[in-house]
Amino acid sequence: MKIKLIVEGGSMKPGPAIAQQLGPMGVNMGKVISDVNSATSGFKGMNVPVELDVNPKTRTFDIVVLSPAVAELIKKELGIERGSGEAKKLKAGNIAIETCIKIAKTKMNDLLAKDLKAATKLVVGTCVSLGVLVESKEAKEINGDIDSGKYDNEIKGEITEPSAEKIKELADYFKNIHAAEEAKKKAEEAAKAAEEAAKAEAAVGAAAPGAGTVKTGEAAAAPTAVTAKAVEKKAEPGKKK
Repeated sequence: MKIKLIVEGGSMKPGPAIAQQLGPMGVNMGKVISDVNSATSGFKGMNVPVELDVNPKTRTFDIVVLSPAVAELIKKELGIERGSGEAKKLKAGNIAIETCIKIAKTKMNDLLAKDLKAATKLVVGTCVSLGVLVESKEAKEINGDIDSGKYDNEIKGEITEPSAEKIKELADYFKNIHAAEEAKKKAEEAAKAAEEAAKAEAAVGAAAPGAGTVKTGEAAAAPTAVTAKAVEKKAEPGKKK
């Protein structure tokens, strides 16, 4: 019987979901976890699909480690834990076309692509959702460049390693653009907070009793008091006008 799992490379842990699937098989849970962790140790920090072929009669099992998802491979190459989350506003990294070709070659058997060029485009497409730049450009633009033949030499030559100089250029570009995006985001957050504070202050002022209104009788009382004093002064005996 085959059981499919998604585990963190080298860090599979016991849990209710795993126990529910493996418990009825009568296999040694501790050994399964230990063997899976050994088999996936090369994918630390990545979510890896694993298939267990279990024989309930003999209580033995075989482990098949499948290739991690394209997104996981991209994150591993960039050394990041997650994508942007705000792909249109914040970028998560800047990857070389050669690295995209490398990932495409790794995933060729799993991707519905007729050739390496098509597979590379699928990898670049995943960069879009992760908020990852390719060659310091929006990933959507790169797929257009691939179609036009700009990277035919790299793809046909199956070049999978960018030069050290290119890696540095991509890293420097990303550092600058990321700093600018973070500054813009903070400015927008500060402006939004100020706007909300102003609205809250206005709401409190509007809700205060009598705010902006003169109480009935107050306006009339003031001149009446002045008039009364004037009459009283005029009526005082012995004083000249």
